[in-house]
Amino acid sequence: MSRLRIGIDCRYVRIGRHDGISRFTAGVVAHLPDRHDYTLLVSDERQLASLPEGLPWVRIPAPTDAGEPFVARHVNRLGLDAVFSPMQTMGSRGRRYALVLTLHDLIYYRNRTPPREFSWPIRLGWRAFHLSWAPQRLLLNGADGVVTVSETTAGLIAAHHLTKRPVTVAHNAADPAPRRASDGERTKTLVYMGSFMPYKNVETLVAALPLLGADWTLHCMSSVSAADRARLSGLAGEGAVVFHDGASDAEYLDTLRSATALVTASYDEGFGIPLVEAMGVGTPVAVSDIPIFREIGGDAAEYFDPASPSAVAAAVRRLEARWDAASEASVVRAARFRWVDSAEQVVRAVERAVEARRG
Repeated sequence: MSRLRIGIDCRYVRIGRHDGISRFTAGVVAHLPDRHDYTLLVSDERQLASLPEGLPWVRIPAPTDAGEPFVARHVNRLGLDAVFSPMQTMGSRGRRYALVLTLHDLIYYRNRTPPREFSWPIRLGWRAFHLSWAPQRLLLNGADGVVTVSETTAGLIAAHHLTKRPVTVAHNAADPAPRRASDGERTKTLVYMGSFMPYKNVETLVAALPLLGADWTLHCMSSVSAADRARLSGLAGEGAVVFHDGASDAEYLDTLRSATALVTASYDEGFGIPLVEAMGVGTPVAVSDIPIFREIGGDAAEYFDPASPSAVAAAVRRLEARWDAASEASVVRAARFRWVDSAEQVVRAVERAVEARRG
């Protein structure tokens, strides 16, 4: 295939600190194969601080702009052969280029509470969007190809007949980080990285602590509201839960490297970057027995019923009994998820979309 001009939609890159979609975007952009020419599409110049230097960029309206369904009017002027977006909501009406969209997960069809950081109009629209499969099908079929971040979600897309377009899996990944020292201290701590939304089920993790013993602590790394802090602290003994309230990357990795395990009792996920991050530094994981975590953790992880605090405690005990072997197996397992492979799969999906559109 001749050299293509490909736009990468970077408007979902967070300013200051990544969320999942922002991290996926930055990871893919940083490892794009050099056989094509790329233009970054941003809505705020500050987004460029989280993206590789040297790539040309253009500013277009934010994805929350009322004119998003017609954003192709702005993109058409750039003369691109194709655009890749890390979300499925980029407008496709009137476009003159191939378009590949991304559907990360189907969580909000089963857990309908919208993310708390959204304004109430967006929360209302979010809830309405997820009442039916029809809007999702309309968006995905408006593209020439679809990317998703796991085989689990690809299976759900097929099961619900969400698109007639080809679906490509480009796994989420984690930035490489040094492993924990082989002779380093292993403390009786568990690490949780994630939000405190209801489906994350952090309460079960906290309730498992007394079953492990008074000397165990759970480190919650993400930003936490005063209400969530008070509620979770009340479920465990004094000092059993340590809230880092938005740890830096360095603080997070340091805590991981001395912990016994990373844990999550989530009922549903689109992927699980924290699992890959922990396994990559040699800290094994004890997680909910759900398909996406099986896809990531394989035989290296321990699994439990997310409704049962005693099952969480039992999984941690099993992990302790085979900790050295689990640590080594975790590093091997995490190596399966690399941004360079994900970026390659994204570009292949774009190439196929261009060929299909030209055909």
